[in-house]
Amino acid sequence: MSTERFDCHYCKDTLLGKKYILKEDTQYCTKCYENLFANCCEVCSLPIGCNCKDLSYKDRHWHENCFKCAKCSRSLVEKPFAAKDDLMLCTECYSHEYSSKCSTCKKTVMPGSRKMEYKGNSWHETCFLCQRCQQPIGTKSFIPKDNNYFCVPCFEKQFAYQCCACKKSITTGGVTYLDKPWHRECFTCIGCKRQLAGQRFTSRENYPYCLDCFSNLYAKKCVGCTKPITSLAGAKYISFEERQWHSECFTCMQCSVSLVGRGFLTQRDDILCTDCGREK
Repeated sequence: MSTERFDCHYCKDTLLGKKYILKEDTQYCTKCYENLFANCCEVCSLPIGCNCKDLSYKDRHWHENCFKCAKCSRSLVEKPFAAKDDLMLCTECYSHEYSSKCSTCKKTVMPGSRKMEYKGNSWHETCFLCQRCQQPIGTKSFIPKDNNYFCVPCFEKQFAYQCCACKKSITTGGVTYLDKPWHRECFTCIGCKRQLAGQRFTSRENYPYCLDCFSNLYAKKCVGCTKPITSLAGAKYISFEERQWHSECFTCMQCSVSLVGRGFLTQRDDILCTDCGREK
């Protein structure tokens, strides 16, 4: 009666009574398995055999005895470590060589610890404090001023202007008009409430107006088209006997020829060119 063979899948040597490795339901002798599948150690370049622990980090592998700090050679097995330029370092060596110093307490900011960074400076999270209330700012918004840092509520209490419209603090930007501060969104035309920041505007009795509202409210009306005449937008106009016309509207009532720079005649409220006036 024959016995079924139990061989290495690669070299075909019998595995009966021998140690073997099973990979994806396929058996290999230890020698073939190591030649085919074992990872090479980053330090000694030798295969990491079946009898050794394979320590890995980001697709790199080490023997347990080879996984050491590149600076002090202390074992990194089951200890915190850091990677720098393909080197594996214990936290002490990494801190000494590369870690930043806290701008407040001047101690090393250890890798992996919570920290705050701003404009090239670093702080322990518990050392980055509001200058006014001395509480850690953490992940909250802050405002820098004169090499100090303030949480938003403290900055508003100590430094921010109050908008003369809504009475709330102005923390960024803003507009000054008649020596008074405004939020950009609060600085609006007194007539139509359109925002005026960055736009041309005028004022009357210290109230700001957009050009359209000012013209509609206060500008003289053209006799020809009845629309406002305003010089604010650079418009040219003709004035005669307390009446005004846009330059393009100052035309003969009968033949519509332009009268700008020409002689004209009046007939009651009508303005006529000299030719039409003689015909009357």
